[in-house]
Amino acid sequence: MSQPNLELLFTAIVDGDAKRAAAVAQAAVAAGVDPQTMLTEYMIPAMDEVGARFEANECFVPELLISARAMKAAMEVIRPLLLGRAVEPAGRVVIATVQGDLHDIGKNLVATMLEGGGFQIVDVGVDVSPDKLVEAVQMHQPQIVALSALLTTTMPSMKRMIDRLVQEGLRQRVKVMVGGAPVTQDFAEEIGADGYSDNAAGAVTLARRFVGVAA
Repeated sequence: MSQPNLELLFTAIVDGDAKRAAAVAQAAVAAGVDPQTMLTEYMIPAMDEVGARFEANECFVPELLISARAMKAAMEVIRPLLLGRAVEPAGRVVIATVQGDLHDIGKNLVATMLEGGGFQIVDVGVDVSPDKLVEAVQMHQPQIVALSALLTTTMPSMKRMIDRLVQEGLRQRVKVMVGGAPVTQDFAEEIGADGYSDNAAGAVTLARRFVGVAA
C-alpha cells in the first residue's frame, strides 16, 4: 500500500477541513504510519501554525475553532492507538469553567488547542466548585490547572479555587493559568495565578513554558 501524503493532514487541519483530516488520518493508520509520528510531525505543527497565524492577526476565532475541530477529528482516529502505547504527553492539564459560569466555548477551544499541543486533558466541565476541582487534582495529578471565567461576577470564583488548592496542600504541585473575556494579567497576579492568556494559542505557549517544553 502506498504511503499517504501526510502534508495533506497538516493542510487539512490548518484549513479546518475536519472530514479530510479524518480521512487522511484513517488512510495513514491503514498504511501502518506511526500515530505518534502523525501527531508530533504533522498535527501539532498544524495547530502551532494556526496559533501563530492567530497571534499575527492573520486568522480569527472562527478559523481557530474550525481548525480545532479538524484536529479533533484526526485525534479521534489516532487516540485509540496512542492509548494502547505508553506515549508520554507533554503534561496533564485539568481544565474547568469556574463555579457559577456555564460558558464552555472558550474552555473547549483552549482544551482542544492544548490537546493539539501534545497535552493530556482532563475537562471537569462548567460551573465547577472548588471541591470538584480539588477532587480532580487529587485524582489526576496534573502539572497544570486551567480556569476559565466569562462573567465578571464569576471571577472571584477563580480566587476561591486557588485558595482551596492552597488549603488542601495542592497549590505547590500545580501551575495555575487563568483566562476568559473579563480576566486580565493584573487580576491573574492579584489572585495568585501563575499565568494568564487572553487567547487559546497563548495558553498553549504558556502551558509549554510551565512544563519546560519548547514552544
